[in-house]
Amino acid sequence: MTSPSPALHLRGVLLDGTAEGERVGELWVTPDGRISLDPVPDAQTVADGGWILPGLVDAHCHVGIGPDGAVELETAREQGHIDAAAGALLVRDCGSPVDTRPLDDDPRMPEIVRAGRHLARPKRYIRGLPIDLEPEELPAAVAETARANPWVKLVGDWIERGAGDLAPLWPDDVLREAIDAAHAQGARVTAHVFGEDALPGLIGAGIDGIEHGTGLTDETIAMMVERGTVLVPTLINVENFPEFADAAGDKFPRYGTHMRELYARAPRTIAAAIEAGVPVFAGTDAGGGIEHGRIVDEVAALAGVGLGPARALAAACGDARAWLRRPGLSDGAPADLVVTTEDPRVVTDTLRAPELVLRAGTSLR
Repeated sequence: MTSPSPALHLRGVLLDGTAEGERVGELWVTPDGRISLDPVPDAQTVADGGWILPGLVDAHCHVGIGPDGAVELETAREQGHIDAAAGALLVRDCGSPVDTRPLDDDPRMPEIVRAGRHLARPKRYIRGLPIDLEPEELPAAVAETARANPWVKLVGDWIERGAGDLAPLWPDDVLREAIDAAHAQGARVTAHVFGEDALPGLIGAGIDGIEHGTGLTDETIAMMVERGTVLVPTLINVENFPEFADAAGDKFPRYGTHMRELYARAPRTIAAAIEAGVPVFAGTDAGGGIEHGRIVDEVAALAGVGLGPARALAAACGDARAWLRRPGLSDGAPADLVVTTEDPRVVTDTLRAPELVLRAGTSLR
């Protein structure tokens, strides 16, 4: 028989993971891995001093995708372990061809908020990853995905071979019907979008989020602000745009030029969205070309384009948890905690070497 986990005690500066909320105090972790704000008998003190904050959030992650596409379940497990050990104890899996639900009982896995598989048109996304659909099939597929997942992931634009450049995948009327179908199920919808042309239709149709968003303009930024649409810019993946452009070679020169232009103005674009008041959250796009466990790199990148360290932390912690409807340091919540030696609202790099990481009370460091 497995012996119960010991109760734990932590004392220090308790942060709510937003830009400002803090208090000096203490909390306890019960043997079943939950936070208690009341003392628990015989608790072991595992942190005395330092900064205690809710687990970080990677809001755009792909557990189950590797450089060559879908991976085996055990490789997906390894990916999740890497994310959690880096402090990302909550991830929004923004599209995966692998059903990772069998990993939910693994105490070293992050909590995963799922979006099912990408939904795309045939030959308009990375082979093997999406469910391929014709436009008239999209609303029903979105409704089906929404019945099983809290999010739905659309491919909003991709290279169209005839045009030789990025182009929208879906007619506006289809998008409105599909997004309404998801909302009727209580799910939210987000979309991969690199370029400019797909954005008005997606935002106008009531989509909840935009991934990447490098093609945002003053007009579509204003639309997002008006509707409360969120942005997850995945800045560390945008660094790969020149490589994407080079891969296009002589076959798709317009696409290559376009991707280089999007890359060159990306810092200004995301800074403009931040300044305008678009809600921005941190996501790495881990899986494929981005290694897992890089959430702190994305926090640092967001700090550098206009959020600053405190707001960038919030975009990967307390504010992101609230957006994903997950608790922070509240009584009875899962004990998903990170402890740092310096104030992470001031020194982002302190998150790279946390003193302690707890996933539901289990130490991952």
